[in-house]
Amino acid sequence: MKQIELPNLYLVGFMGVGKSALGRRVAKELDYQFIDSDQSIENKCGRPISEIFKNEGEASFRQYELEFIQSGHPSSRCVVSCGGGLVIQDGMKELLKDKGVVICLFASLETIIERISRNSDRPLINVSNPETRIRELFAERESFYMKSGPCISTEGRTIAEVVRHILRTYKDCT
Repeated sequence: MKQIELPNLYLVGFMGVGKSALGRRVAKELDYQFIDSDQSIENKCGRPISEIFKNEGEASFRQYELEFIQSGHPSSRCVVSCGGGLVIQDGMKELLKDKGVVICLFASLETIIERISRNSDRPLINVSNPETRIRELFAERESFYMKSGPCISTEGRTIAEVVRHILRTYKDCT
């Protein structure tokens, strides 16, 4: 018997909002494959994103993201945690919506800063003043995230609560 084609779920939002942690849980609940776009790019390129940024530049990395979304993963039954800058690229929001359901996760800027300021593996904030850079990036990107699809706050909620909300929203959109 053929499996029903169910659309992928793409989780977008700023770094530190919980896309990967929540995506793994949602994938388990749906019995879908979980894919982290950044991890997939690292695996394909054979080096960390920080090295890609350093040696090839951000534009090259964004091209890898586009290639991943276009053809680097199955077309159904996946929960995809998208890198923080993926959805801000021209045409990417529409491409994601053509391929599945897009849900934006968000948290307050203060929570995001607290969650990610100690992480040196994020090339865009590996600068002398990470908090200032986080605030700049957040200001640049927030409107892109909020227009990408239904938005769910991860602020002050348990993982289980957010997972339930994501599942309800995904099912309402399919």
